[in-house]
Amino acid sequence: MNIIDLLDKDCILPDLKASGKQEVLEELAACLLPSLPGLTLKDVVQVLMERERLGSTGIGDHIAIPHGKLPEIQTLKLAFGRSRAGVDFQAMDGKPSHLFFLLLAPSNSAGLHLQVLAKISRMLMSASFRESLMQARSREDLYRLLLEKDREL
Repeated sequence: MNIIDLLDKDCILPDLKASGKQEVLEELAACLLPSLPGLTLKDVVQVLMERERLGSTGIGDHIAIPHGKLPEIQTLKLAFGRSRAGVDFQAMDGKPSHLFFLLLAPSNSAGLHLQVLAKISRMLMSASFRESLMQARSREDLYRLLLEKDREL
């Protein structure tokens, strides 16, 4: 599974404006809405917030991978965002999150959903890669970095 195949370039947000968890989810989910017929932003954010109540998807090292399952969708959907200021996502290490991958999955996609989460986690294990993402100047630069790292793994 290639991460880049799930990520529309328009859903790479290099400068998230959000200052809180729900705002991050709203901003990232909004770019996916055109590919989610029949769903509202409220529907999507509600599913994501329910998942957050089970435990934060802020995994540490300035990374958060919010995710949720929706019976209304047929394929995995992915968005990426970067917050230069950082957002308190209640990460395990207590640090603000700067890099966000938002994953939406069909309700019946447990195996694939977990594979994508694992691959994103592997991509972000590299401190130098995380730093490159933070230093990238544009959406195109972010896309290129993600593409190259995706191909490596």
